[in-house]
Order: sequence, then C-alpha cells, then structure tokens
Amino acid sequence: MSLPTRAELSAKAKFLSQLYLTRGYLHYAARVRGDAFAKASVFPWHTDPYPQYERLRAQGPLTKGVIKGVFTTVDHALCKQVLTRRDFGVAGRDDQDALDRQGDISLLQLDPPDHTRIRRVAAPAFTPRRMALYEQRIEALMHELADEAVRADRFDLKKLIAAPLPISVISQLLGVDDIDNDAFTRYGNILGGLLDGPQSLRHMREANEARSALREMFVPLIEQRRVDPREDMLSTLAQHEGEAISADEMIPLCNLLLIAGFETTVNLIGNAIHQLMRHRDQWRRLVDDPSLAAGAIEETLRYDPPVQMTSRIYQGDEPTEIGGMMLRPGGVIIPVLAGAGRDPQVFTDPQRYDITRQDASGHLAFSAGIHYCVGAPLAKLEATVALRVIAERMPDLHLDGKVEIRETRVIRGVRSLPVRVTADVAAARPAA
Repeated sequence: MSLPTRAELSAKAKFLSQLYLTRGYLHYAARVRGDAFAKASVFPWHTDPYPQYERLRAQGPLTKGVIKGVFTTVDHALCKQVLTRRDFGVAGRDDQDALDRQGDISLLQLDPPDHTRIRRVAAPAFTPRRMALYEQRIEALMHELADEAVRADRFDLKKLIAAPLPISVISQLLGVDDIDNDAFTRYGNILGGLLDGPQSLRHMREANEARSALREMFVPLIEQRRVDPREDMLSTLAQHEGEAISADEMIPLCNLLLIAGFETTVNLIGNAIHQLMRHRDQWRRLVDDPSLAAGAIEETLRYDPPVQMTSRIYQGDEPTEIGGMMLRPGGVIIPVLAGAGRDPQVFTDPQRYDITRQDASGHLAFSAGIHYCVGAPLAKLEATVALRVIAERMPDLHLDGKVEIRETRVIRGVRSLPVRVTADVAAARPAA
C-alpha cells in the first residue's frame, strides 16, 4: 500500500478542519446561543425537533440562519412559494454540488433543462398503470413479511418489515433480480446520510465504497439490457442512452432511485408505526377500519415526515423581497417541510395526530413544483399497503423496548423499532 501524497494529506486536513469547525459551530449555536434551528439538529433535541420549529414560527415567516446568507422558514405558504418559484433552484452551491458528487446522487442538484430531460425518463415507472401492477406484488410481499413477523412475536419492525419491503419493490422496478438486503440497507444508510453532510473520513470512505459497489452492480446489468431488454427501468435507461440520458447520467439516476426510494419509504413506514404506537386511540381506529391506512400515511407525512427539510438557492440577478426580508442573489432558504406540516394557518389543531384528518394531504413532505418527488405515488402505495396488512394481521402490536431515533437532520426516522405481537391472538393469513 502506497503512502498518501502531500496533496492527499492536505485535502484530508482541510476536510477535517471544515467538518469539525462546522460541527463545533452548530453545537455552539445550539447550546450557547440557543438557536432553535441548530437545536433541532443536535442531541438531545433531535429526537423531537418540533418544539424548536414552533420557536422558529414565533420569530416570523423567515428567520436568519446561523450561517450568513442562509434563511429558514416553517411557514407553509412561504415554503410552497420558495419551492414553486422558478427563480429558486437547487444548483449553485459549490460545497453542496461537491457533496452530492461524492454520493453519486448529483441529480438532486439539477435544474431545468437537464432536470426536465432526465425526469422524463424516470416518470413512466410511476404511472397509475404501473402502480396497479406494483400493488399486487407489494400485497403478496407484505403478507410474507407478516408471516415471518407473527412467527417471531418480538422483532425490530424496521429491520423485518420497513426495510425489506422497499428494497424488494425498488429492485423489481429497476430490474435487479438478486440483491443483498443487508448490504443494500447499509448502502442506503451510508449514502442517505450524506444528505446531512459527511460525518467523518470514515463516512466518506464508506460512501465511496458503497458507490463503487452499486456501480459494479449496475454497469453489467445495463449492458445486458441493451441486448436483452425487459419491462424495467434499466431497460428504459439502456434504450434512451445517447438521446434523453447520457452514460455518465445513468448510474447516478439508478443510485438516486435506489437510495431515495429506500430512504423515503423505510422511514415513512417506521415513522407511521411509531406514531400509531404512541397514539393508541389512532391505532385502534386503524385496526377497526384498515381502509384508513391511506389517511394514516398522509397524516404521518404531515405530522412526522421522513424528509424534514430541503434547500433552495435564489438564482435571480437582483435582490428580491421575500418573507419580509431582502434576499441577495445566491442566498439560500431552507424550507422546513416538517414545520410547514404543523402550520396552524393551514391545518386545524396541527399538533394532534389524527388519521381521519380531512386536510392532511396539504402537506409538503414530497416538496412542490418541478422538484416534487417523482416516486411519491410508489412510496405512499408501499406504506399504505404495509400499514393495512400490519393492522389486519397484527391487531395487538405494541412497542417492546426503547425506540431509537436516527441522529440525522434532513432525514428523520427510527434507528430501531422494537415491537411485539402476541402470537396467540395474531390474525391468520387470509386465504388466497
């Protein structure tokens, strides 16, 4: 093994200094200055960031962040305005662009026309016709997972149900016949964690290893689909190469579909079950009427969404007034989607978790405008089927230990969700 060069050592030193300086300042802002946005991101407040979002709301529609030129909003109307205005985009921050390239999910940082062109390639995988086809597979898989859960009696719901379900569905969508669930879960956690920024040199090394492993998986499969196309996304990509999408864009798109599809859905299912276990009256409602599962998912997306926030860069040439403040070109606004979901100007009694709520679908959990999540219909379908089957098959499900919350800022989800279903009262699998 060769020794690192002086340039490599210098780059590592610069990375570490920036990492720990940023982390130190975040903790200083939280623990010394009491900044609400900073507190929502660090231990122990990260386990329940919502009181901090309410502090931000009390400060006005737009508040100055801890970093110069960065503003934060939890106001629903302002969040939606920023997400839908064409002079706000996702490209423009060199540090963020570099970070996304490290994770090989740089398509998150594309604006039109490239964003429009590539989105057009992915969109056919999420049509209503495709959703109907996926639903049968999701239903069958969920009953298989429920069989295993009932036999186990005590289990980690995230590991046994919430993670395997989206892995299987996304791999089927892409056309990956054989996938290592444990390895893919690890890749998802590592690359998804980059949305919060790299946590260490080890994290970056693991991210590069995950990216290389995924590339090794996808490249030969795409080559195979060029000569033997199927009804899957990889075949679509192979057929469009050189026209709608370049070879260099295909692997990042595959990674994005895998990681985004996994991260969103696994945390949506986990958050939904966690809230239902905490709100037992709502769980009983769902058990009594499993058709309320779709409403429970919409309410979870409003009340405790898997993606807490995003960011937009003002790309105009002149300063603009927004939220009562002047924003200069290159200024950044962080729409806190989770805070917008509890805006009392939009939602009645927003701090109450109610799966029969009629206005829950007004949330911004999947963003808005041209960057609205293309996979949102699939994520909601998977989570809805999962909740319905769990309610039908495991009516006496309850927590069986401490629920650990991931120490992340952008992504919110459980690290583990220990539950128990009493075997002698568990519902039998319905007849086919």
